[in-house]
Amino acid sequence: MGMQQYENKFLINIKKGSERIYNRNDLLQLFQPFGVITKLVMLRAKNQALLQMQDVPSAINALQFYTNVQPAIRGRNVYVQFSSHQELTTMDQNSQGRGDEPNRILLVTIHHMLYPITVEVLHQVFSPHGFVEKIVTFQKSAGFQALIQYQLRQSAVAARTSLQGRNIYDGCCQLDIQFSKDFTNPNLPSEQKGGRSSQAGYSDVVAYPQVGIDLDLMANAAAIAAAFGGGLPPGISGTNDRCTVLVSNLNPDRIDEDKLFNLFSLYGNIVRIKLLRNKPDHALVQMGDGFQAELAVHFLKGAMLFGKRLEVNFSKYPNITQGADTHEYVNSNLNRFNRNAAKNYKYCCSPTKMIHLSTLPQDITEEEIVSLLEEHGTVVNSRLFEMNGKKQALVLFETEEQATEALACKHATSLAGSIIRISFSQLQSIRETS
Repeated sequence: MGMQQYENKFLINIKKGSERIYNRNDLLQLFQPFGVITKLVMLRAKNQALLQMQDVPSAINALQFYTNVQPAIRGRNVYVQFSSHQELTTMDQNSQGRGDEPNRILLVTIHHMLYPITVEVLHQVFSPHGFVEKIVTFQKSAGFQALIQYQLRQSAVAARTSLQGRNIYDGCCQLDIQFSKDFTNPNLPSEQKGGRSSQAGYSDVVAYPQVGIDLDLMANAAAIAAAFGGGLPPGISGTNDRCTVLVSNLNPDRIDEDKLFNLFSLYGNIVRIKLLRNKPDHALVQMGDGFQAELAVHFLKGAMLFGKRLEVNFSKYPNITQGADTHEYVNSNLNRFNRNAAKNYKYCCSPTKMIHLSTLPQDITEEEIVSLLEEHGTVVNSRLFEMNGKKQALVLFETEEQATEALACKHATSLAGSIIRISFSQLQSIRETS
């Protein structure tokens, strides 16, 4: 077969069921070893993609290689053949109306959106690449989409290059980014009072000042927002990047690092804790990230523990230096947020009179639970129950301070071979569980 009969364009068929997991970067990685790729158009509605290489020899080498070796993306087979298209143009009717000519407006589609994505979240993701003038979100047949308008075209190009195919949150909320054809009318609708637009088809139009935040921090914000019903709790800004918290007005006769760990680990993973020897009623607590530190400050400021009202503020120190006088928890399997972070955020609240106990021994009795905890205060009511085949309990104390002391002292202690877990319950009474 003569070389003149070959084209340098491929039609790539994506195996049914794979369309939700593949992205541009997956396809690029398959073909970049064979030469320069000049264009790539995703045809998600057909489970296909069109890819154009710089020259015919590169295309021939790729096709011949994948004739003998079955190409796959994340365990799913893909099938490659030459395309009948003579040229891949940005106005191709199969490209779902999305252009590829660089301009300052990006069309962003969010795939596998497990957690809610707000305009604030999008701004935090895209603003590190340049000044974002406006963000518009809307729902289309392709799913949740947004238009991101930059001040400069170079910023949009940089954002697309850096973020295309990345996940906002680990394993989900994948970014599919194209240059928008809406650039033919480059002024996105202006924001309305309350951030809403009266223009049909747009659900949110918001203009933002420029800020920067990394994707790891953003991912945590998404998990927190999901846990709190799509928005951050009142009083939580979501922009703090200071990880270390200064706790003062402690009771130096009764406090220690493990008790502080038990309390502060309700709001995030603990890296290390240091009691200040020159100020016995002060301690530094380094949280896993700024969001978790903000939750701790917000929910624990003013809490009563061992007869003292805690002062909890952000420290001027970005982290705690390792040393003989610090306790390390970064690798502790007792950190609550190593798994199911979104689930654990649901338990974040200020101290209450009610505590919830889990991972209890299967043969535990209600009397044994009360006996374990009553040294910390008056137990008003208790209830032992089973959920998903596991024993759990609710214990109501007379005061929030008593419940806080019980949690600080008894969380992560061993009971008949089980390491018990204690959290505050937001139930007002034990009858609510009936």
